[in-house]
Amino acid sequence: MKTQTLSTQKNRKRRGFTLVEILLVVTIIGILAALVIPKIAGRGDQARIDRTKADIQGGLKSTLGMYEVDTGRYPSTLNDLIQQPSDVKNWHGPYFDPPAIPEDAWGRPYVYVYPGRHNTTSYDISSMGPDGQDGTADDIGNWMTTSSQ
Repeated sequence: MKTQTLSTQKNRKRRGFTLVEILLVVTIIGILAALVIPKIAGRGDQARIDRTKADIQGGLKSTLGMYEVDTGRYPSTLNDLIQQPSDVKNWHGPYFDPPAIPEDAWGRPYVYVYPGRHNTTSYDISSMGPDGQDGTADDIGNWMTTSSQ
């Protein structure tokens, strides 16, 4: 009798999970995923928006300012920041490393206008935002206040 009991206990230890146990674990994981994924999903777009705002207000603004200090005016196009225009003296570029025109967080080029339509004494630089359409409510530009973006 003792031999049979030890043998039964060893078999129980070697046994895998039952179908009910596996289904229970899968159900719990599914419920947790249903609660967590929607909260995480919206963070990706917000992170891209924040990165684009930081690029416009930080890196691009600084780079355009350096160009203006060196040459006495803002560039006609963003390409002037990586390739010297023939009519510009004191150009100390390329102003980007690597020398390439930067893209927004969605992989699209920034929209640059000089002289600006909104900033008439300087330039407008913007991203078309998540929808990729210029002139819509989700656009991000250097003329916008942080509360309206």
